[in-house]
Amino acid sequence: MALTLIIGNKNYSSWSLRPWLAMKVVGIAFDEKVIPLYEPGSREAILKYSPAGKVPALIDGDQHIWESLAILEYLADKFPKAGLWPADARARGHARSAATEMHAGFQALRKNCPMNLWLPPKPRPQPDEVRADVRRIDTLWTDCRARFGGSGPFLFGTFGAADAMYAPVATRLHSFGLEVSSTSRAYIDAILALPAFTEWRTAALQEPWVMQHNEPDWPLVRGV
Repeated sequence: MALTLIIGNKNYSSWSLRPWLAMKVVGIAFDEKVIPLYEPGSREAILKYSPAGKVPALIDGDQHIWESLAILEYLADKFPKAGLWPADARARGHARSAATEMHAGFQALRKNCPMNLWLPPKPRPQPDEVRADVRRIDTLWTDCRARFGGSGPFLFGTFGAADAMYAPVATRLHSFGLEVSSTSRAYIDAILALPAFTEWRTAALQEPWVMQHNEPDWPLVRGV
């Protein structure tokens, strides 16, 4: 039975992007079901798949796994050859720490700079707490690349779960014109150049739904 991933709007749902991108990049086959967020009936529709009432959720037969990082861990167990976590124990521990820091942190960046793939990239002034988040992300990425990234352009060389967790961050830094080091800029470019990300973004730009609270340039958006 095929896996099914329940996701929200591709333009806005950063948590949905994470497992979707990971599965696409490492070649795990799945079907997808998009439930637009903050529309009439959205929560009721999501609750059929996720007891938390949030996306994403992974359906594997009669088992439902919800929450992005839990899905990535489930996939790593089910498909060990996919290499979602580094094979080296030291690198793997570091990758899990980095992924978990993303899961629990950077609230200011997430609040002030929502993922929005339609948004024309340009610098947008941000408060000090956002700049502090960006400095920490820049330091974390630079450290991962220096210590573990020698074999490829991603945090631990080849694309893995940690990169999936930080992919929406890369879009935020790009869209909001936030300054980072050359190392982090190259990492952002590597994420945005992934064919799987291009596929996601292409679909996102075709969506009809607009979430006004995620549009910093409202009402000058999508011709509205």
